[in-house]
Order: sequence, then structure tokens, then C-alpha cells
Amino acid sequence: MADRAVVEVRGVSRTFRGPRGEMVALKDVNLTIGAGEFVTVVGPSGCGKSTLLNLIVGLIEPTQGELWYAGEPYRGINHDIGYVTQADNLFPWRTVLRNVTFGLEMRHIGTRKDRRRRALELLDQVGLQGFAGHYRHELSGGMRQRVNIVRTIAYNPKVILLDEPFGPLDVQNRLQLQDLLLRLWQSRPGTTVIFITHDLTEAIALGDRVVVMSARPGRVREVFPVTLPRPRDIYTIHTNQIFRSLYDKVWAHLAEEMRMTTS
Repeated sequence: MADRAVVEVRGVSRTFRGPRGEMVALKDVNLTIGAGEFVTVVGPSGCGKSTLLNLIVGLIEPTQGELWYAGEPYRGINHDIGYVTQADNLFPWRTVLRNVTFGLEMRHIGTRKDRRRRALELLDQVGLQGFAGHYRHELSGGMRQRVNIVRTIAYNPKVILLDEPFGPLDVQNRLQLQDLLLRLWQSRPGTTVIFITHDLTEAIALGDRVVVMSARPGRVREVFPVTLPRPRDIYTIHTNQIFRSLYDKVWAHLAEEMRMTTS
């Protein structure tokens, strides 16, 4: 883990209250994430992974505990944090180019010409240079998610949260976007990524550490460092013996938590 903490989750619990009573989504979660680190989070369905991201970005507040950013406690929306969801959430009335410039416009970054140049450079990096004038309905699922990612990266957030961004994609598209995401992250030293996934292979292939959450109420059960060297070849990494050994070790913990959700 990087020495300098950027995101700290300190004793955080989150309870939701509804007509059927209370539901404890997270209980006493503690997690420290270093600047420039790529952390992946896995756990059984319903263990509070998405709730954790919503807390970190500030969409909801903890019932108990504190969130710290760059050494200071905070509440509410943190504008230094970008959020990429599973659904692409592209504006259907905006072109690809104008979707990418949206975050820059909202933050009043640069001139219109600067924003356009920045967006076109990013679209070129992700192989969409010929689609700047297209609309959402003219793009495949993989292309939409590329736009979704670069729309967030465009304004250079210091921390990027990704909530199962490749979940609905086929295997080929997933691998391509995993490789793309790693290259984009590595080209931005100091950028911190917190990435949720149901795919353990993906979690190990991408991460510096893999956080395993318990069954609900979600807690941090275990954190595994990933010692695989970088840069990584996403397409062949699963054949590495270090990968296989770590996969078996993490799976033993994850499988136990998954069994608890069905018992």
C-alpha cells in the first residue's frame, strides 16, 4: 500500500430504515487506501459493496463512524472523487464529445476549445476518435462504458470509484476494458482507484490489494496484497502461478462468506 493515506473509512456502519424495519448494510468497516493505489473489493451479493462506494463519494452518510480524505474528515459530496457506475448514464441528447466535456463544463475547467481538445485526446486514447459526433443509441455497450470512463477521467479526479463497470459486458469486451483501465490509470501517477467486482479473476488481475467483504452486515473480512508485478498482461495473467495461488487463497475466504448468504 502507498504510504500516504488518501481515503480512510474509520469504524463506519450504515443502517437503512424502511417500512419493514432496519437493515444493517455495513458494520464497523475500517479501511485505509493509499494515494495512487488500485484497490479491488469483492464479496457476496448484498454485502454492502455499493453502499461503501456511495458513502465514500458522499451520496449517503454513515450511521456511525467517520470518513477521512487526505487527512481531514468530511461529510457530503466529495468533488475530488469521480464515480463510474455499472450503468453508463450517458446523456442521450448529448453527443459522445459533449458527454465527455460535461464534467469539465460543470467545474468550469478551461475554455470551450480547451475542453473540446481534452475530450478528443481522451477519445483517441480509448479508440473512439471517430465517434465524437455519435449519440448513445449509436454505440455498443463496450463503447458506452469507454465514454463513461473517460467522461470521469477528463477532469482528473484524484480518486476514482468504479462499481462493477464491466459487469454486463461479454468476456472479450471485459478484457479489453480491463486492459484499457490499467493503461489509463498507469498514465496518471497518483490517481487512486477503488473498484468493485463480482469477478475474482478481475479483482486480482487489476488490484494492488483485494478486499474481501463479509456477508451482510458487510465488514472487511480480509485484505490480500497482490504481489504480481506491473505492468500486467490482462490476457495471460491467469496463467501465472502467483495468480493461481492467490486466487485459491482468496476464493477460500470468499466462498465461505457466500455460503453464509444461502444457509
